[in-house]
Amino acid sequence: MENVQFEKIKLEEKRCGEGGFDGFRIDRRTAIESEFTEEAVKRAEARFYRDLEMTLENPQENASSVILLKKSPMEPEAYRIHAEPGRLTVEAGEELGAVYALLFVSRRFLGVEPFWFWNDQTFVKRSEAGIPSGWYLSEKKPVAYRGWFINDEVLLSHWDGGRDETYPWEMAFEALLRCGGNVVIPGTDRNSKKYAALASSMGLWITHHHAEPLGAEMFLRAYPALNPSFREHPDLFRGLWEEGIKRQLGEKVIWNLGFRGQGDTPFWEHDPMYDTPEKRGALISSILEEQYALIQKYVPDPVCSTNLYGETMELYQQGFLRLPEQVILIWADNGYGKMVSRRQGNHNPRIPALPEPHLKNGSHGVYYHVSFYDLQAANVLTMIPNSMEFVEKELRNGYQRGIQKLWLINCSNIKPHVYPLDFAASLWNGEGLEPEAHLRQYLKRYYGSDDQEMQRCFQDYFSCTLPYGKREDEHAGEQFYNYVLRVLLSGWMRDGGRKPCEELLWCGPKESFGQQLRWFAGVCEAGEEGFSRLLLDCEQLAKQTDRDRLWKDSLLLQVRLHVFCIRGVLKFAKAYEEYEKADYFQAFYRLGQAADWFQAAQEAMMECEHDKWKGFYDNDCQTDVKETAYLLRLLMGYVRNLGDGPYFYQWQRQVIYAEEDRRVVLLTNEENHLTDAQLYQAMKRKRLQENVCYDRGKRLE
Repeated sequence: MENVQFEKIKLEEKRCGEGGFDGFRIDRRTAIESEFTEEAVKRAEARFYRDLEMTLENPQENASSVILLKKSPMEPEAYRIHAEPGRLTVEAGEELGAVYALLFVSRRFLGVEPFWFWNDQTFVKRSEAGIPSGWYLSEKKPVAYRGWFINDEVLLSHWDGGRDETYPWEMAFEALLRCGGNVVIPGTDRNSKKYAALASSMGLWITHHHAEPLGAEMFLRAYPALNPSFREHPDLFRGLWEEGIKRQLGEKVIWNLGFRGQGDTPFWEHDPMYDTPEKRGALISSILEEQYALIQKYVPDPVCSTNLYGETMELYQQGFLRLPEQVILIWADNGYGKMVSRRQGNHNPRIPALPEPHLKNGSHGVYYHVSFYDLQAANVLTMIPNSMEFVEKELRNGYQRGIQKLWLINCSNIKPHVYPLDFAASLWNGEGLEPEAHLRQYLKRYYGSDDQEMQRCFQDYFSCTLPYGKREDEHAGEQFYNYVLRVLLSGWMRDGGRKPCEELLWCGPKESFGQQLRWFAGVCEAGEEGFSRLLLDCEQLAKQTDRDRLWKDSLLLQVRLHVFCIRGVLKFAKAYEEYEKADYFQAFYRLGQAADWFQAAQEAMMECEHDKWKGFYDNDCQTDVKETAYLLRLLMGYVRNLGDGPYFYQWQRQVIYAEEDRRVVLLTNEENHLTDAQLYQAMKRKRLQENVCYDRGKRLE
């Protein structure tokens, strides 16, 4: 197999001439004169002026230097810059070239990093910045289309960044451009249509969710009373596709072809007629051909793609899909960074998701997750649970197999995933940095230090993540603690744990509920020590670093989420042990402790809501650690009913009455019944006083 390597691109200058500094000086008086009229360039100019305000001191005189933006025949996205005293000439052939040129100047000479907004970069203002005389030339990037899918954006879409609801999206698109990106899926479902115009106005290409072919409206939203069957309503589907095409004709679009179904599920769930792979593949193939012909009716030489994702990957590998020529085939990882098909419920075929050697023509794409949502073990609030060495291996291998046309990274809500996103950008830009060198650079840029202890904490994070399986990618994000626990909790309340939970057949034992829970607790217990040790190290560093606020908001928060949720799981497991022994009093208390730990995870997020971040975590509705705490408290009521019902006064007497009064029951109770929460708080106070279990003399810890 041909050994394809990433092309290295250096962001340092290529200069002509010799001697000391005699070049272009940038200050707050610098003005831009432009031959470009495109809105994307106008926005880039305004962004550059804002960067000047952030990084340079306020001037006292009139403009003294000029940046001239000129149109010249050049390749798309390319630019060249010539610096000389009093003038900086920027030449580009189209809007993105001019946009990237200004961003290059901003980063290289003003020090504005790609994630300045998301990492709260601090700036020490200077009077001016200098660009040495000479030429600065762009280089072609190794990946043609480079972008993000802003997916599962439930935090981003309910937060205003301290301004308005559009501002976070503008900052997301800006960060993507600063990372060298040029394409975006600007949100999911309604958001993708709501913010497409903004993304386009900033110079980005638009593409589509694999469940929303051509960017068309979802069938069930347009026709909520109808069965979403193409067999029953072909003309209605065709009308939606055509409307979607017409709506986007003024934008740069990578037209995504496909036919998956409604709500990100296979279409045959709504049409049982398609009950064989042959039938399913035949319908998808005919629709792809029809969609491709429809686009060509309106768009000359369209750029098109189609996703080989989930069940469509299986159909393709089985030979049941026919694909139009000149279409980018988008291969997808499994949500955990491994280039195999994703797990669907308990079904996990792990079909390799890479082009075969005979398809290695470079016209392939990848849909890669640094954030994933699967109601099982993935990550939304925390980083991908696999290391950057692992990520590099998978993406580099894909590149060598021909995935060079399009890289689309699922970035979710951006802030929790800044470090992996920065690393992925270094790969698609061809910067040639090994993960360790990139990490040192990343820490220096955003934390002001490449301290070895900081490096070790970041590296240890990935070595601490819990292995829920034997394969290299099977490591758990924060959803593991929450969703597996909630499945077990539901089974406990449904039938007392008499049956194993079918929803967990993908991971743990199948024989009994108790075995499933003990397996779950064992996985968490094995990881608790490492994460707890890392938590102590991160907390110690928070007291030492100059960027303690960023450290607390980033790695420290994510480690806390892991540790607090793990501890909550272990208390939950202890509660079930007591329940099996019919010690409902102890089980009730352990459940309260479990709820406290998940509540602590929620509070850790709230502590990071400051300044512009106020409200950022309010809509944590996917992992939803507060929901886990709530459900644990519901389970407390279930257990209390078993041990203290039907009259609900015995436990109250045990907890709040003096020893000499507990068994004298002339009056069952002399005050209002305590709620579950009040009873649990009273138990905690009693424990602090005595540190013993009230009815048997057992220690509670």
